[in-house]
Amino acid sequence: MRRISISILAWLSLGMACGATSYADYPTKPIRMVVGYTPGGGSDNLIRPISERLSKILGQAIVMDYRPGAGATIAADVVAHAPADGYTLHITDSGPMTIVPNMRKQNYNPLTDFTLLAMICGGGAVIVTPPNSPATDVAKLISLMKQQPAAWSYGTSGVGGVGHLAGEQFKAAAGVAISHVPYKGGAPALVDLMGGHVPVLFSSLGSAMALIKAGRVKPLAVTSAKRSSNLPDIPVLSELGFPGFDASIWFGIVGPAGLPAQVTDRLIPALQAVLQEPGVQEAIRKEGYEPVLSTPAQMRSLISEDLARWGKTIKDAGVVME
Repeated sequence: MRRISISILAWLSLGMACGATSYADYPTKPIRMVVGYTPGGGSDNLIRPISERLSKILGQAIVMDYRPGAGATIAADVVAHAPADGYTLHITDSGPMTIVPNMRKQNYNPLTDFTLLAMICGGGAVIVTPPNSPATDVAKLISLMKQQPAAWSYGTSGVGGVGHLAGEQFKAAAGVAISHVPYKGGAPALVDLMGGHVPVLFSSLGSAMALIKAGRVKPLAVTSAKRSSNLPDIPVLSELGFPGFDASIWFGIVGPAGLPAQVTDRLIPALQAVLQEPGVQEAIRKEGYEPVLSTPAQMRSLISEDLARWGKTIKDAGVVME
C-alpha cells in the first residue's frame, strides 16, 4: 500500500511539474488576434503594424480573426470565453469595454473576464464644421446653439460611440439643448457635414484628418485631455472654459482571464518593446491617436474609471442602444 501511495505521489508530482513548465517555450504555434471591426478600419490599421513586429519577436505568425458586430462586443465575448493559453489575443477599445456594457448587459465582465496586457493609444473626438460655418470658434458655436437651438444639431458616427458621448458631455457642460443625428459610420457623417445637411460633427480624428488638411472641414476643438500631435494648434475643450473635460477613446490588447504567468511574462515585455518603436508610434499617430505606454494595473484602473464616467454620461443623457 505504501509503495502504491509513493507511486501516486510521484505521478502527481510529475504532472504538476509538467503543468508548470508547459508554457516554457511559448509560443509554439500561430496566435489568433481577434478584431471586433471589419478589415481596413481603425482597429485593423492600428493592430497590423503591431502584430507584424510582435510576430518577429515571438517567432510565430499572428493571424487576424475578424468578428465585427454589436459594437465590437461579439469579438470581446469570443475572447472572454476562449481558452486561456495565450493563443487568442484581442485588440479592444473603450466601446465594448466601458461604453456598451453601461447600455446593455453583456456575457462578459470587462474587469474580470480578461487578462490586460497593454494599452496601445488614446485620443479624443474633434469638433468640426463646414469651412463657411458662422461658428468660427467654440465660444461662437455655443452662442449660436443657445440663440437658435432648433437650427443646430450635431452628427456622429452612431449611437453610443465616443463621438456621441463626447457630444452629450459637451451639451451638459455648455448648457445647450440640441439634437443628435447618428450616422452609420464616420464617412457618411462627414459627407453630410460637407453637404450642409448637419452643421457640426463630433468626429474621430482618423476619419476627419485628411479633410481637415485639405481645408474641406474646419476643426474647432478636440475633446481629449491633451492636444493632439496631429492638430497641435487646435485647443482642447479644457482650455476653453471646461476644466477637466475629457472625452477620449483608447485601444488596448487583452487576452482571456487567467493567462499563465509564463505567457504574460513573454507577451507584456514584447508588447512594450513593440509600442516604443518609432515606426509603430508613427503608424498610431497616422490614425489620429497618441501612443500610450502603461502597465496592466494602470489599464485596469482606466477601465474602472471609464465604466463609472461613461455610465454617468449615458444615464444623465438617457442614451439607449439601437
